[in-house]
Amino acid sequence: MAIRHRISRREFCRVGAGAAATAAFPLPAFAQSAARVVVIGGGFGGVSCARALKQIDPKLQVTLVEPNKTFIACPFSNNVIAGLRSIEEQQFDYDKIAAGGVTVVAQAATAIDAAARTVGLADGTSLGYDRLVLSPGVDLRFDALQGYDEAAAAKMPHAWKAGEQTLLLRKQLEAMDDGGLVVIAAPANPFRCPPGPYERACLIAYYLKTKKPRSKLIILDAKDTFSKQRLFQNAWKELYPGMVEWVSLSQGGKVNAVDPATNTLITDFGNHTAKVANVIPPQRAGRIATIAGATDRTGWCAIDPVTFESKSAPNIHVIGDACIAGGMPKSAFSANAQAKTCARAIATLLSGGSPAAPKLINTCYSLAAPDYGISIAGVYQPKNGLLADVEGAGGVSPLEAPRDVRAREADYAQSWFATITAEVFG
Repeated sequence: MAIRHRISRREFCRVGAGAAATAAFPLPAFAQSAARVVVIGGGFGGVSCARALKQIDPKLQVTLVEPNKTFIACPFSNNVIAGLRSIEEQQFDYDKIAAGGVTVVAQAATAIDAAARTVGLADGTSLGYDRLVLSPGVDLRFDALQGYDEAAAAKMPHAWKAGEQTLLLRKQLEAMDDGGLVVIAAPANPFRCPPGPYERACLIAYYLKTKKPRSKLIILDAKDTFSKQRLFQNAWKELYPGMVEWVSLSQGGKVNAVDPATNTLITDFGNHTAKVANVIPPQRAGRIATIAGATDRTGWCAIDPVTFESKSAPNIHVIGDACIAGGMPKSAFSANAQAKTCARAIATLLSGGSPAAPKLINTCYSLAAPDYGISIAGVYQPKNGLLADVEGAGGVSPLEAPRDVRAREADYAQSWFATITAEVFG
């Protein structure tokens, strides 16, 4: 299937880190007094929003609240698991953000008083705000899968937050004997990075093919369909014949419980005992969003798609993985684009204006092998209270393509990561 889009792939690559999300809007006129904006969360969304706010108006008092002094990026962390990349290449600090005029507070946010417009910090101090931005990412729902909790994750790693868990899964693969079984449990939607489990399957299969070729990988899935499905399945057949098996929801793929003592994953159709078990549990918005009163009964945050303001917590905006963004997936690119749109909307609101309806883009690259890339891209705009796909825009990689095309997409993926991390953290 040919790529279906009105925005060319070259344009998506040029936009790369979502720079067009703010450039399309004129600068608003600001009031004389400098407003205070607090941003919670130092990932792609939070940092992008904080920096965009200062770029729009250097007089704004922008504070970024993030307890960790080093950010570890999830995009490309599957390469770390497969032994293709070091964890150090995933690490970024906040020095450039502070140098750009953003006040960086290395504390955890523990309380939010929406009426008083204050954020309580772990050290007992508090910050006042005129507008608050939440970009807390996801929390893992350890209560959603019988037998799986934080202790179980030390035996059956999720590796869905990059860092120690990433390295644990890598070490388990390295320690496994040739001929061992690797099982990945993929959750139902929604969750962070929809193509992530399937890219991970590819890159683990690459590791197994090159290091432990008698081994096998099974994906137990709580869904019947997934992002870039036909592209991934073609890659499995082409690159890893007989090595990767996908078990869908209707085929009994949903994992209902796990037994960490025996590394067993339990489904309605049978049990699977693995040498290495990667359990990706259901997720929800980061806890501070619930504390702020911004989550609904789904565990995610409903937002106004024009301003990203919470539908339940006034003067609080939610961006990135934590928000309900309609057709727009939970990805680093999405968070970056939403952050810039949100920053522009906040600036306009603070100056007494009415934000214009935005158009946002997302593109997501996945690697099936170091030299084999595939991608999906989309354009989104507000419709019926959500962000909806713009019909006829975006698309996916061609289903049938020569290997040189796949190699170019793999190069694009590397360039995308270098571009977005340089823009956000550099």
